Amino acid sequence: MSVALSVPSHTPALHLINAPARRQTSSLPSASQLREQLPLSAALALQVAQQRRAIRAILDGEDSRLLVVVGPCSLHDPVAVLEYGQRLAALSQQVNDKLLLVMRAYVEKPRTTVGWKGLVYDPDLDGTGNMAAGLHGSRQLMLNLLELGLPLANEILQPLVASYFDDLLGWAAIGARTSESQVHRELVSGLDLPVGFKNGTDGSLGIAIDAMRSAAHAHQHFGVDQHGHPALVQTQGNPDSHLVLRGGHAGPNYDSASVAQARAELAKQGIEAKIMVDCSHANSGKNPLRQPAVLDSVIEQRLAGDHALRAVMIESHLFDGAQSLGGELRYGVSITDACLGWEGTAQMLLQAARRLR
Repeated sequence: MSVALSVPSHTPALHLINAPARRQTSSLPSASQLREQLPLSAALALQVAQQRRAIRAILDGEDSRLLVVVGPCSLHDPVAVLEYGQRLAALSQQVNDKLLLVMRAYVEKPRTTVGWKGLVYDPDLDGTGNMAAGLHGSRQLMLNLLELGLPLANEILQPLVASYFDDLLGWAAIGARTSESQVHRELVSGLDLPVGFKNGTDGSLGIAIDAMRSAAHAHQHFGVDQHGHPALVQTQGNPDSHLVLRGGHAGPNYDSASVAQARAELAKQGIEAKIMVDCSHANSGKNPLRQPAVLDSVIEQRLAGDHALRAVMIESHLFDGAQSLGGELRYGVSITDACLGWEGTAQMLLQAARRLR
């Protein structure tokens, strides 16, 4: 039996036709078009491939160095970002025997409610949402950073944005709020680079471990091709995912007992323990000046023989702290999460390298 659907008699049809649209669209270049406009040269493509192999070797325990993903919480000022990148590239030469430095090039930011969503979405910092310019400027900035010789890291937030930049990345993160997302797990299963899944905001590890298992398998899923057309995407599975401990509502989880628990939960699922400690977020109580103490603990545990701790993440900019949008912005200061300044960052990384020697 069919059921006829009709507009209630008290609602004029004209009212429905003329109702204001709640959604408007503006065309954007496809990922393939942007890659053609801003291509990755053969030399840089070889560099990215070598950087991915180096990162994999550390995560797989074949290279005894510590992987360090470090840099601004988010990119908003290309001039300050390039200055930071130049400093980081120089520091990398001093610590490369013990630390592999990867620069955070985060152009998207998750928002709990509302706020600035990142360089991709609002490059002018004024809410106008010039995303075409944001995509172009973000890719250009990443290419400039690659030319400094730095491996790059980004958090993959919007799956449709990933293909605009994934050819430039040495490492990627899936955040605490998206590790449970089936769409993100499917996306990671088709990426040819190492990816870290963060534990949930409540501190639980199960979501991230399930995500690692899912991403390691082949998938068939709905997606888009490089031209932005709807497509059936078939992936082979990504064996290079790992766990990121970022703390939770109950507090930090970088201490030896928490790390031992993480190793045990991974072992139950038959997964090799490849653990990164996020020195920021709940592990530092959202106080960036506490990040050196977290790193010290990780170094101490490694020196005591914990070989599962293979990587750390640090939020760092040219100067300490954070600032709000509006008015004249201070140069080299984060507009999202508060960061540790360059002086403190360089000191902590040089000390870490000395201790590991």
